Parts: sequence; structure tokens; C-alpha cells
Amino acid sequence: MFVSCNESPKKTLDSKQSTNEYAIIYNVLVNDSTDNYDVFKIDIDGSNQKNITDLPGVEWSYISDKDKVLFISDKDTCHRCFRLYQSDFKGENLKKISDILLADSWMSSRNNGEELIVKPKADSTFYVFDLKGNILSKLKTGLPYSGDPLFVNNGKQIVFRGGRTKSKLIEGFNEELYIIDENGQNRKQLTTYPVNDTTAGKFGYKAGTPKLHPTENYITYQSKQNGKYSLYAVSLDGQKQWKLTDNKENEGWHDWSPDGKWLAIELFDNEQTQFHIGLMNWETKELKILTDSTYQYQQCPNFVIKN
Repeated sequence: MFVSCNESPKKTLDSKQSTNEYAIIYNVLVNDSTDNYDVFKIDIDGSNQKNITDLPGVEWSYISDKDKVLFISDKDTCHRCFRLYQSDFKGENLKKISDILLADSWMSSRNNGEELIVKPKADSTFYVFDLKGNILSKLKTGLPYSGDPLFVNNGKQIVFRGGRTKSKLIEGFNEELYIIDENGQNRKQLTTYPVNDTTAGKFGYKAGTPKLHPTENYITYQSKQNGKYSLYAVSLDGQKQWKLTDNKENEGWHDWSPDGKWLAIELFDNEQTQFHIGLMNWETKELKILTDSTYQYQQCPNFVIKN
């Protein structure tokens, strides 16, 4: 899904609360006619924007780990046939992690970043592999569709986006978030989309990509409810669900800083004419737009620690 933002007035974040420790990695449609996406980085004060991949095909980052950026790329294969690569936050020290063709899906890490859980292109099963590309295990969820896996509880469980048919094109998809043990046991539905809400339509997110708040230990996700995309939250036991934020813009893919103090959000207007990356101070709820309007599609932020 491509989701975007009415540029709201920029609020100034307290410089004493700001830190140069983090940068934000995000994805940009550089050239629509050639389907050219690149991975960009920007400091959290909005400075030092840089294209760190600058390749002709499709590069897209879903995850960073400390000072390392992981991104899928079709640079060595057919168009939109993705393999996983790694670089530092400057785009240097590039190396390929795996030859496995991957689905266009979020991924997650555990064991200090040494193990990743991904969704391969040709399999509905999740793979866990190390940074040398060795497959360590495979996880079957028991659902026709599973995507966007997220390690929780020190990697012993996985939260994921699941559907009861193989795609949204097939009636009865009924997208929700689920949690499952790493061995494929004890699957449990976490979210419940409002029964009488039809505003997400057939293809909108009812329960989008899950993210874990690193200190408060709950799951956040995007959902189109009452005609607007907003961020919602659910506890890991599924007993509590609530609306997380109250920004006037639509809110999409997002990420938490490792200390839980910052929330990076993809923001967009109803017509999806402009996509921005916003940064929220989670304590004060102050929001700042980091990107300008040079590019229309600026999406999927994730935090990296600058070395």
C-alpha cells in the first residue's frame, strides 16, 4: 500500500531533547516512469538528507539494526525479484546477505541482530536465517496468508499480519494481527477490526504492519477506521486495544526509536498527493515534518544508530 500528507505547520522540537544519535532511513520513489525506488537517510533534525543506495532499480528498507541498514534490492536479478543486502547508514560497506528471493514484506531481528525472520517470495512460511544467509528454521502459521513478521518476547514469539484467504483479491481475507510461538504453536488473534466499519474497503489496511514499543511492550499498527488511517495499539495478550495517536493527517508505516522516545511516522493526505516523514516526541507529542516536497512518495521510516 502507498500511503501520504497535508504538510502541517512545523513544530520546533526542544533542542535539549534532540539527539544526534539517531538517523531515519526511509524509501523514496525517485523516478515513477522507471519504477526506481531508493533508500534515503536523514538526521532527526531534518538535516543531512542523502540517497544511500542510488541504484536504477528497486531498493527498499524495512529494518535497520544498530548502525546497519538492511534493504531488499533487485539489482542483481529480474525486476522486483528481491534479495537482501546490508550497508552502513551512509550507504557504504555494501554486502549481500542472502540469495533467497524475498517477498515485499517487513522483517524483524533477534539475538542482537544476528538472526532475521523474513517472508520468502515463493513460500507462505516464514524463514529464520543468520546474517550469512543460512536458514535456521521455518515457521508455518497455519493461515493461508502470513506477512510482516515481528519478533517479540525476546524472539520466542512472532506477531504477524494474517489473512484467512491467500490474498485480498479472494473474498474472506479478514486481515488481523496474530501472535504465535516460534515453533508454530499457540496461534492467537490479537486485533479485531470493528464489524460495522466498511471504510477500509477491500484493499485498505485493517491491521497493518506491527511494530513493538521497545520499553512499554505493546504492539502498534496502522488501520483505516472511520474513513482515516490512524495508528492503533494492542497489548501482547490482546486484552487491550486503543487508538494511539490523534494527528489530523493519515498515518501509515512507522517505527519507534530504540529508546522509545521518538516515533517516526509516514504521513499523508486523503488524496495521497504527498507523502512525508514525520517525527513525534513521544513524551510531549510534538510533531515535526522532516521531509520536503521534492519527492511525492517518501515512506516506511525506520531508525538507525549513527556510528
